[in-house]
Amino acid sequence: MHAQDGQQDHDGHPDPLSRERRHLAASRSALRAMREDAEALDIRDVTANWVNAAVLSRQLEERIKSLADLAHTPLFFGRLDYLHAPGAEQAEGAEGEQFYIGRRHVHDAGGDPMVIDWRAPVSQPFYRASKKDPMDIALRRRFGYTGGDLTAYEDEHLSDPAEAERTSELLQREIERPRVGPMRDIVATIQPEQDEIVRSGLGGSVCVQGGPGTGKTAVGLHRVAYLLYAHRERLARTGTLVIGPNASFLHYIEQVLPALGELEVKQATVDDLVAHVEVRGTDDAAAALVKGDARMAEVLRNAVRSHVTLPTEPVVVVRGSRRWRIPSYELEEIVRELLARDIRYGAARDALPQRIAHAVLVRMEQAGEAPDDRVQDAVARNAAVKAAVKAVWPAVEPAKLVLRLLSDAEFLAAHAEGVLSDDEQKAVLWAKPARSVKSAKWSAADAVLIDEAADLVARTHSLGHVVLDEAQDLSPMQYRAVGRRCTTGSATVLGDLAQGTTPWATRSWDEALAHLGKDGAVVEELTAGFRVPREVIAYASRLLPDIAPGLTAVDSVRESPGSLAVRRVTTTTDDDAAALDAECVDACVESLRREGSVGLIAADARVPALADALTAAGIAYLDPGQETTPDTRLTLVPASLAKGLEYDYVVLDEPSAVVAGEPDERTGLRRLYVALTRAVSGLIVVHTADLPQQLA
Repeated sequence: MHAQDGQQDHDGHPDPLSRERRHLAASRSALRAMREDAEALDIRDVTANWVNAAVLSRQLEERIKSLADLAHTPLFFGRLDYLHAPGAEQAEGAEGEQFYIGRRHVHDAGGDPMVIDWRAPVSQPFYRASKKDPMDIALRRRFGYTGGDLTAYEDEHLSDPAEAERTSELLQREIERPRVGPMRDIVATIQPEQDEIVRSGLGGSVCVQGGPGTGKTAVGLHRVAYLLYAHRERLARTGTLVIGPNASFLHYIEQVLPALGELEVKQATVDDLVAHVEVRGTDDAAAALVKGDARMAEVLRNAVRSHVTLPTEPVVVVRGSRRWRIPSYELEEIVRELLARDIRYGAARDALPQRIAHAVLVRMEQAGEAPDDRVQDAVARNAAVKAAVKAVWPAVEPAKLVLRLLSDAEFLAAHAEGVLSDDEQKAVLWAKPARSVKSAKWSAADAVLIDEAADLVARTHSLGHVVLDEAQDLSPMQYRAVGRRCTTGSATVLGDLAQGTTPWATRSWDEALAHLGKDGAVVEELTAGFRVPREVIAYASRLLPDIAPGLTAVDSVRESPGSLAVRRVTTTTDDDAAALDAECVDACVESLRREGSVGLIAADARVPALADALTAAGIAYLDPGQETTPDTRLTLVPASLAKGLEYDYVVLDEPSAVVAGEPDERTGLRRLYVALTRAVSGLIVVHTADLPQQLA
């Protein structure tokens, strides 16, 4: 690795670091000029009307935002020196040309590229080239930065057989760099197996099974950025969405895509997607299991279709002096045909008056009249036709339907017969039925049922691509809710079966993908760990045989001696809790002496006592989702909210309490596995009670 002052070499020429700094300065100037050009554009003369003007103005605003030069974000992080000119489809350079690889494309006043977007085909060898397959690269150069200043570089001569394969110090340093604030992009450190997933096509769905520290979340976000680059027009029309487990997690990752110049991707939780009603209630585990079961979709379908009544009376349409009669048997044929087509309830209801009107028009034509489409529309709006439709195919309100199912034992039994057992029906019935949709204390699982019912009535809008993170905790009905949002698009599913901490946690990805409607998705497994030290992940992996038998343990590439400390608190007094609190505070103070973020993770029930202890010690702390700063780097994290978060140093309070805080041992051990694997540089485990036997 080269870190120099940027003076001159022995021949009097500027040294390589100085030349690279000059290119960085010139690239920043070029980016500034691109932004100024965008700001100076006058769109008044090119817009035909105010609608076009508003659309173009918004696009221009987004373009200007995407060209922002972030002072502490390196504009480029690598360079490729090709042996030959790239292929015809990558004909940006001549033989031997250099390409600087960065977060976005930058060109000079003449349109020549100064920085190439990391997603461009010509950038791919930066991530995948090796000694075994140099991909026509003579030299790969990585750059090191301090703040926004270029301070070092490191060269790999991939086409030189004399140079041995070696680990990049700059790459390792970037991976291990302390984290303060939200999650960063990993664009400078993407590994070959990660890059393969990132660049997989838009047409196919991908499921990534990845243990802690394998970078699965970052891979999913970078895949979105890549797809937006490769299919921008299509995804601009159809939309993209990132779904996370909770608001804290979404806040943690929200800066990754904007740092890559992507501002249009929306973020939501599953609860946000199905927010048809206000959630004010909770379910016990038995009720939640049944409500989350995919069989509930069949119960809802039966209940929705039960509203259709076969007609027993004819329809008589009066137009002028003529009366047109459609007998009940013909109406029944129309209704049965619509039922047989199995289209959505609302679509069939909209089609029914047109079908009846068509039957009337046939009679008109047989009588020698020549009706047109306007006559058919008028007949469809006729009072007699409307009355028949209302009687035969009444409107269904999804929330009212679910309210009735959960309140009316007879209605539920009629539509759950042969689907749910008697005990399962009792589990989901409310002990005290609600009077109305507004007064009902809906649970999160109820909202998902309403979403399913809403889709049975009217089709849910589908997006072009959906990323689903921490997917292992979703119920089958939640998978269906997400799947409805990408029926015509594709999905990237991210998760770790070992970290499933709900009673309905995913048992296999094949099963989950079937519920999602993406059973043809490719399942990729990431097993190389880059963030969690080897000692820490090996300690946590002792739990795997009990929580996820058969799952491959993460093999961490990072050796960090001394990164794990397990401390039992012994006290001469009877107040074990106070001694434990004091030891946790001391461990936090010790961790705060180092650079980076610190997370104090504890069973939810222990959080108030630890909050009091930190306050008494004068230590400022944050809640999950609040952004760390150089002055406040400690976050107090309930174990239930730790999933997906990372801290440089973690203090874990009383592992046995984390396990005991869950309804069963397996879920408790999974929650503990999550808590043990949040540390990037060091983990201190503090306990008074015996550790779970798997860790003893």
